[in-house]
Amino acid sequence: MIDALHIPDFPMQRTCPFDPPQEYAKLRVEHPVSQVRAPTGQIAWLVTRYEDIRMLLNDPRVSADRRHPNMPLTEEVTPQTRRNIAEVGRSLIGLDRPEHGPRRKMLMAEFTVRRMAAMRPHIQHTADELIDAMLAGPREVDLLTALALPTPTRTLCELLGLSYDARDIIQRSANAQLRRSVSAEERQQTSAELRAYVDQVVREKTAAPTDEDLLGRLVLSNRETGLYDHELMVGLTMLLLVAGHETTASMIALGVTGLLQQPEKIPGIVADPAAAAAAVEELLRYFTVVDALPRVAVGDIEVGGVTIRADEGILLSFASANWDDEAFPDAATLDLARPARKHLAFGYGIHQCIGQNLAREELHIVFRTLFSRIPTLRLGADLDDLPFKKDSNIYGIDALPVTW
Repeated sequence: MIDALHIPDFPMQRTCPFDPPQEYAKLRVEHPVSQVRAPTGQIAWLVTRYEDIRMLLNDPRVSADRRHPNMPLTEEVTPQTRRNIAEVGRSLIGLDRPEHGPRRKMLMAEFTVRRMAAMRPHIQHTADELIDAMLAGPREVDLLTALALPTPTRTLCELLGLSYDARDIIQRSANAQLRRSVSAEERQQTSAELRAYVDQVVREKTAAPTDEDLLGRLVLSNRETGLYDHELMVGLTMLLLVAGHETTASMIALGVTGLLQQPEKIPGIVADPAAAAAAVEELLRYFTVVDALPRVAVGDIEVGGVTIRADEGILLSFASANWDDEAFPDAATLDLARPARKHLAFGYGIHQCIGQNLAREELHIVFRTLFSRIPTLRLGADLDDLPFKKDSNIYGIDALPVTW
């Protein structure tokens, strides 16, 4: 255990924009389970090894319940914002067994490989339309606003049956919820704005549901069961909008940046769907936009030579796990041909990201379409000058100037 007087702060800072914090490599070897201090002042156990994290994600003594007072949060919160986090979490991500299973089952049929494959024409049309607009304008654009942000936003609006006119509300709220530099008051205000919009949409879907969108189908299939209620639908919708929008947008921006570091590999990815699929998995592993997942122990757990006691907070570092050489040899190298499917970018166990099939479809289509239509694409600024997000719980880039 690290000396209580020298417990490091978390999140730890990156010194290279592509690499996780350099402390992780040393911790995996010397202190794979060690104490850190969250921005809230809470002391929690940081777990950094791949196998330890997979084990804990399957351990029923590890709880996802956001209502627990010792759940470590990576941003300062007011009592109200903590309640909001817990409330949205109760829709799915903050539930434990056995309550979690039936809620997740409600959504599983909507996010199967087959169902997400049916979204391909829409995603392809979106990508083509956005790239058409890029090509019709100046030969230098911010790829974040031109392609990375609107692609998942339009896809989610189509999937959920929302108007794309709501994009500003969605993007503004997602950004505020995930930025550690944003005040708790602003976070609360933007969350309330999104909630008011979603609340109205859910009321309209409940009053006149159809099977043409996910929300309508959930109403039709579940309103006669004991699972369905209005607040659940609101929470699920907010969760899908915030989590599904920001993570995919960040991966598009980071993925394009990573691919442009190995331009000789891009023609093969464009020509071969299997090569593109492998590249997507490796990019997900390498960048791991969600660094740490908060949990809390509900029983004593032995892991990594340490005993985590009941009611102690835990932070599971996916970014560290995905750079663990024991799981991924030479993990610090971006190897676009690496078989990286076992990465933890989407988590693991009962809470593994339910939208992962949709994210893969979006990334696969965007990367292949962008580089096939603009093969001379290149960065419009030096890599070191790009504004990487250092204050967000979803790692990414605030602007990505490109030219061709």
